[in-house]
Amino acid sequence: MMKKMNLPAQSFLLGIGLMCLSVVVMCRASDTNFAPPWQHGANSDVLDRGLIFTEPDADNLADLHGSPLQPKLSLYVGGNYFFAMAPLVAEFEHEHPEYLGKLYWETLPPGLLIRQIRNGGTITVGNMTLTVPADVYLAGIGRVQSGVTEKWLDAPVVCYATNTLTMMIAKGNPKHIMSLMDLSRADVRLAMPNPAYEGIARQIKQSLIQAGGEKLDQAVYDLKVGQGSTLLTHIHHRQTPLWIMQGKVDAGVTWLSEAIFQESVGHPIGHVAIPNQFNVHAVYAGALVHGALHREAGKLWLQFMNSKQAQSILHRYGFATYAAEKEVSGH
Repeated sequence: MMKKMNLPAQSFLLGIGLMCLSVVVMCRASDTNFAPPWQHGANSDVLDRGLIFTEPDADNLADLHGSPLQPKLSLYVGGNYFFAMAPLVAEFEHEHPEYLGKLYWETLPPGLLIRQIRNGGTITVGNMTLTVPADVYLAGIGRVQSGVTEKWLDAPVVCYATNTLTMMIAKGNPKHIMSLMDLSRADVRLAMPNPAYEGIARQIKQSLIQAGGEKLDQAVYDLKVGQGSTLLTHIHHRQTPLWIMQGKVDAGVTWLSEAIFQESVGHPIGHVAIPNQFNVHAVYAGALVHGALHREAGKLWLQFMNSKQAQSILHRYGFATYAAEKEVSGH
């Protein structure tokens, strides 16, 4: 039976709801400053936040969330659904109030999170170094299954959602980008995930080859990189939309959910669909990290991700419910 929440807990959850609702208004109120973080404090469950100091274009830690001081659950989450974590965490803590204000989560690219796990949970961002070992790792099914095989993750692998690619563009599509073939045009500047750091690059290259053969893949990832008209990202879910809004690039290939989020908060971003025959379906999955400090909490989170409430939140951003019989690929 669910425990009755105390007044501070109720007030916190109400505050989270109000912050999430105010995102659209606050983002639209700013016409020029599009620097992250984009959710105005909603992506933290800390009850006592002390001094609030964030300068979006100078001092921000957009992909580190909550308090690293003795969390009861630590999540390493593939960054391409950072925006969904605020409502997911709020709902999880509503269902399990004993964890209220006690979650810590990171939303970096999955490959970087693996490197952090191999470094014992230690990461340095700017001048700050912290250590928070992961309890749960959530990413594409391919990486999660590999982690189980390599024994730094423990079975079972829990699948919970799918996603597809899209072309993120500036609002109104001023460059008239209509297909993946248009990405090879000399007048189209691109932001593309770096294959060295971001798993999505493998899916994008697969999609490019399906649409235009090796020639299109080489044009986007070799020729245009050499010419400087393709800029490679380290963290595409932040850099691609930001560079488009800053006018540094015209387009980039991202997950559909990322474009839907940017549009939902009123940023001058749009997207052009990639036809199914050229698209890639990715499966999102998670598993417990071997030696996790909070295994029971981690099991609760993995179970929660397939709940009706969690699925409803994911659907808001264009994710689909995982179906085992559907042909999909991991990342």
